[in-house]
Amino acid sequence: MPRRALITGITGQDGSYLAELLLSKGYEVFGIVRRVALEDAAHRLARLEAVIHRIHLRAASLESFASLFTAVAEIAPDECYHLAAQSFVSHSFDDEFSTFDVNIKGTHFLLSALKQVAPKCRFYFAGSSEMFGKAQEVPQAEQTRFRPSSAYGISKVCGFELTRNYREAYAMFGANGILFNHESPRRGFEFVTRKITSGVARIVNGQAKELRLGNLDAKRDWGHAREYVEAMWLMLQSPDPDDYVIATGETHSVREFCEAAFAEANLDYREYVVVDQRFYRPTEVDLLLGDASKARKALGWEPRTTFRELIREMVQEDLRSQQGLRMQTSLAAMRS
Repeated sequence: MPRRALITGITGQDGSYLAELLLSKGYEVFGIVRRVALEDAAHRLARLEAVIHRIHLRAASLESFASLFTAVAEIAPDECYHLAAQSFVSHSFDDEFSTFDVNIKGTHFLLSALKQVAPKCRFYFAGSSEMFGKAQEVPQAEQTRFRPSSAYGISKVCGFELTRNYREAYAMFGANGILFNHESPRRGFEFVTRKITSGVARIVNGQAKELRLGNLDAKRDWGHAREYVEAMWLMLQSPDPDDYVIATGETHSVREFCEAAFAEANLDYREYVVVDQRFYRPTEVDLLLGDASKARKALGWEPRTTFRELIREMVQEDLRSQQGLRMQTSLAAMRS
């Protein structure tokens, strides 16, 4: 019998890469999605297009314990990857309440459901470098004190501690991944990296003349999402549950990201990027840099894609997408 894996957030960037990875390893893959996603599959399930006929989707909500309990009972997973969350940091400043509801209650509901009906299931919680916030230690490792600077970061600290508590109190296999920024062509357009690469494509294709951004001097540790989901899987194959930082160990500013992305299209970012105070956070996190030496030693994991290679892949994919949309628009205009 193939192992069964349950993924919350399967429609997102990480969820889609993880689904592909698990299928390649012979898993039977189940995903929890909102009912609206099933009703609007063309739009909301787009990242899963390549594997949609090989996975099983169940309608459930992180805000409903009953629906999660039912889904877990029906699926009886061997492994559960909890990726779903309100993950856009800027939005968490606008709506702290829904961020806490989804991220904290959802994690608690899922852990409780697993404890009751699938206690042997191995559980992965998707933590975040935003838990470190204004860290007083650089780089940040597993023992670095959390000092979150957003509702999102606070909610992730709570999920981290819930997972640790269930691990210690109920002997459940609960692993925490403290993942630093990880990007790809599947990143949502609201995130700064994809905003930049899609902005480059729009400018090249004459769809825009400028790109408005916030703090260009904020520094982050950026890796490729496809490689970070491999770390998630490795954590659940380990003999014992533990907590791991996943990062590249390199930091680059938003300005550097802009410079490299525009250079891929032979453009100078300074001619197009406009700093807009509206996009600054109420509390800025200036520098995040991860130390993944524990994951390297214990899991054998390490990043392979360089900063420049990541940006090149994202820009080239957005250029292809924009050109495709332009051709479709032109053909539609000709037919009309």
